[in-house]
Amino acid sequence: MSWSDISFPAIAQVAILYLVIYAILKAAKGSKFGQALMGVGVLAAAMFAFTFLFHFNVLSRIVQALLVYLAISTVVIFQPEIRRILAMVGAFGFLERPKHSPDGSATPGLVTDTIVALSERRIGALIAFERGISLRGYEDTGVSLNATFSRELVESIFTPPLPLHDGGMTIRAGRIAAAHCVFPVSNNRDLSCSGMRHRAAVGLSEETDALVVVVSEESGAVSVAHNGKLLKYTGEQRAQSLLRWISKAMPDTGSSSPLVDRLLKLLSKGLKK
Repeated sequence: MSWSDISFPAIAQVAILYLVIYAILKAAKGSKFGQALMGVGVLAAAMFAFTFLFHFNVLSRIVQALLVYLAISTVVIFQPEIRRILAMVGAFGFLERPKHSPDGSATPGLVTDTIVALSERRIGALIAFERGISLRGYEDTGVSLNATFSRELVESIFTPPLPLHDGGMTIRAGRIAAAHCVFPVSNNRDLSCSGMRHRAAVGLSEETDALVVVVSEESGAVSVAHNGKLLKYTGEQRAQSLLRWISKAMPDTGSSSPLVDRLLKLLSKGLKK
């Protein structure tokens, strides 16, 4: 085989296959599904290499049949994480991020100050920030508001015994989209000693790419759930860490993803030349 035998369609197919595998591994990075996927890949490669080197044709056929059932089992076991990855791809979150409405949208600083105030008063709260994946399906379980974000309104919503204090609040484009929403509860065993707010926060972050903030009414601690992980903040680091997370979840107006920014920079340099 020589270089002349390599055609453009062959190169294009290899490039497409590489991009697909890279995108899947990048989306699954750090998750249990990603670890299982890497394990299945290593196991399959080792089995195929062993049967090929020693010319075990019968074992090769058995391995191929077993890998089919293993792949199906992996899909069934990690169905929630696969659904979240597919939702991220369908939302085109890698090309564009949600933008703020220029009118009535909150700033990360205002949102942070509001959550810190809830923490200091020990008012329990559950707030989800929509990113690439839409949260409208969960908002149907609550009360639609589409209200301007303000500290007074948020405190009044989460103060018991008002009817909307129980449940989650969703934030879209810097506005309060809905309240009293029901979020999915995580089955993670590490959260067995946590309250329902924390389990719901982790559950929503497992199924979507939303950033979910929880305020404990017992201790006033602030926790952030993202990609199925729960991080707790107290003391002096609370406000700074919270501001950093919320700034990532609430990009500035007109901001785009790093990929788009790099493409625009390369295009501008090419035009200048």
